[in-house]
Amino acid sequence: MRLEPFEVWRNPGEKVPLIIRGEARLPDNPAGCVVICHGFKGFARFAFFPILAEKLAEAGITAITFDFSGSGIGEDRENFTNPLAFTHNTFTRELDDIEAVVAEARVHGWIGGGYGLMGHSRGGGMAILHAASDSDVKALVTWAAISHVNRWPPELVADWRQRGYIDIPNARTGQTIPVSNELLREIEELGETRLNITAAAERVRAPWLIIHGDADETVPVSEAKHLAEISGNTSQL
Repeated sequence: MRLEPFEVWRNPGEKVPLIIRGEARLPDNPAGCVVICHGFKGFARFAFFPILAEKLAEAGITAITFDFSGSGIGEDRENFTNPLAFTHNTFTRELDDIEAVVAEARVHGWIGGGYGLMGHSRGGGMAILHAASDSDVKALVTWAAISHVNRWPPELVADWRQRGYIDIPNARTGQTIPVSNELLREIEELGETRLNITAAAERVRAPWLIIHGDADETVPVSEAKHLAEISGNTSQL
């Protein structure tokens, strides 16, 4: 197995750099490829993602991990040194990032035809949206995926709208980073259309494994059950 790093610049020349940084773990004779999407406040080298990628590569499957361009993770791939990117990140930007990673993988020959897609938490929601629109996704796995993009109560949304931002604490690093109302605008304008995860779940045609801890305190297991119900025979919970 060999490790191939890559970078995709989303906005060359802009003051706030938006860069997708990632790596492909390449077995000698790959039998397929899986693109792995981290969640909110996550990144490619966080928690179980490297382990998952290693296990896939050991099983003969190319595994592509990457940091979303708005993750806030900097060049060292470990720390939130690009907070402005996190502040201005949006759901549609993450969907565009997935498309950009798939396109980059095709350029390198890591993906030929179809491929697998795995997403965790918010990345799981984005994976569902992408899988519903890309027939080349031949297998989908979501782990603790969100089933809707509006995650905030009305009173907090009202304060968010008035201030123009919402403070997001990161328990791991102790940082508090604001998220702008660009994200709120997308929720309100696209939540029932392009960003409607439940509607997308009905359109997923690839075999889909839904994994969720029944004691999850961040994303309730009821969301996984709802996705499984909506997707019917396509999924296994």
